[in-house]
Amino acid sequence: MEFPKRSLPQSKGLAMAALITVRDFCREYNISRSTAYRLRDRGDVPHVKIGRAVRIRREDAERWYESLAEQSAND
Repeated sequence: MEFPKRSLPQSKGLAMAALITVRDFCREYNISRSTAYRLRDRGDVPHVKIGRAVRIRREDAERWYESLAEQSAND
């Protein structure tokens, strides 16, 4: 018996699209996995846990990256 595939409600799908994996975060910002987890543990990059999986809101990742530019401009 086959069950029809269900898609996520549009609002939930959009919310999930705004979350990235730690692996994607590392690739996009060229950092190591250990650095990503250190940033998470220090609270520099807020995260969301979905079960055992860690996800980072794209908006928070971009905000973190922009803060680096501000810090280097102030140095």
